[in-house]
Amino acid sequence: MQSRSPASRTGRPRSATADAAILAATREALVELGWSKLTLGDVATRAGVAKTTLYRRWAGKNELVVDAVAELFDELELPDRGSLAADIEGVVLQFASILALPEARSGLMAVVAEATRDEALRERIRASVVDRQKRLVLEGRSRAQARGELPAEPDPASSARTVDLIFDMVAGAVVHRTLVSAEPADEEWVHRFTGVLLRGLAGEAAHPADG
Repeated sequence: MQSRSPASRTGRPRSATADAAILAATREALVELGWSKLTLGDVATRAGVAKTTLYRRWAGKNELVVDAVAELFDELELPDRGSLAADIEGVVLQFASILALPEARSGLMAVVAEATRDEALRERIRASVVDRQKRLVLEGRSRAQARGELPAEPDPASSARTVDLIFDMVAGAVVHRTLVSAEPADEEWVHRFTGVLLRGLAGEAAHPADG
């Protein structure tokens, strides 16, 4: 069965209050029960809604957990600290602090593992987490261009590829550091990582990729 995002479903109007309660209950269950023991029935009980309410909104546990984790990442904000380097450090520290949450850590690792054999789930992760958070790269680059820290990119296609690359570099490094290596992404590490990233961006601006 192909999964659909909750917003695409038809029928009775959605209740934002019920959705918030369900997603919060899902994160609570992830912490207390873990991925393997989490059930939609338990989430429904915790949220105070009927189990059928969950099934009208989500096709199954995978989709529910993706949306519960995605809501955490929606809290990310790009601080205006006066420079591109400081802005990056601020948002990376926020990202690392979210990944340190038990519900984010267990939920994200579980759905990524499940997505290795489920293309629809991979697409949901891309749409709900990855694509939504690329807004931070766009905002940061636009702000840095306005300050004169980065040049404008006249080619829209090249610009989109650069956004994808920056996001992959930042997200990949922080996820690997915190979830795979199980090392802290503290202020010292974030400062060193930002320096390496900015040297790469400076090289990209001086020698834009062909094609």
